[in-house]
Amino acid sequence: MNLARLLAARAAAGKPITVGVIGAGKFGSMFLAMAARSPGIHVAVIADLAPPRARENLTRIGWSPEQSAAASLGAALASRATCITEDAAAVNDPRIEVVVESTGHPAAGIRHALAAIAARQHIVMVNVEADVLAGPLLAARAAAAGVVYSMAYGDQPALVCEMVDTIRAMGLPVVAAGKGTKYLPAFHESTPETVWGHYGLTPGQAQAGGMNPQMFNSFLDGTKSSIEMAAIANATGLLPPEDGLAFPPCGVQDLPHVFRPRVEGGHLARKGVVEVISSPGA
Repeated sequence: MNLARLLAARAAAGKPITVGVIGAGKFGSMFLAMAARSPGIHVAVIADLAPPRARENLTRIGWSPEQSAAASLGAALASRATCITEDAAAVNDPRIEVVVESTGHPAAGIRHALAAIAARQHIVMVNVEADVLAGPLLAARAAAAGVVYSMAYGDQPALVCEMVDTIRAMGLPVVAAGKGTKYLPAFHESTPETVWGHYGLTPGQAQAGGMNPQMFNSFLDGTKSSIEMAAIANATGLLPPEDGLAFPPCGVQDLPHVFRPRVEGGHLARKGVVEVISSPGA
């Protein structure tokens, strides 16, 4: 599969993939920054509870005012522009092929996914929180409806799942899978009020970058890592550690030594699990 070639083919045919994005915060904006540079993708509608904030984020990532000036979805499709609305149901128009759910709200994400499945639309679930809660059930319902339910390619859980699938396709067993993150035990006590000091940022710098303190604190205190490992476990069948993530300190060169069962001199209670390493350079 060559994504760039397939997108180029859609662009050459004059039929870019039509996309509706729900949630234009930090993660949604990252996708939108990329999509604006791909002629094979047309983001026809963005739904966000705060359209002014969404427009601010679009300006920050380099969108021109003309790109998001469409007054309606019909106008957006006709002009290859984008319509911004507060109404998430607007993305369920039959002319929208793919829905990107990036709100970060579990209940809303599940509701949006179910609406997309009912509308026979493919779903890219950037919302890992919703995926952890109901991902396997949503994937099964999407498959029954003949549409794709997918994690967000490029995000860590999807990349880890891809590597697990590749290793298994080679006929090899997976002893452990996960990621590295910047974690120290003291980070567990971090709060959104103290988080920027751990990143070496001032509150003003973080605000200028559109960085949410609650979100970035979850990256630091272990919450996001736990959510992501649960998503990977759901998608691959690997097991979570029975007593929670341990975040053992480990460099790349030591991975095969640390991530083996304790009976073999390693850290793990068993084979076939997810785990996260503490890696200051991550």
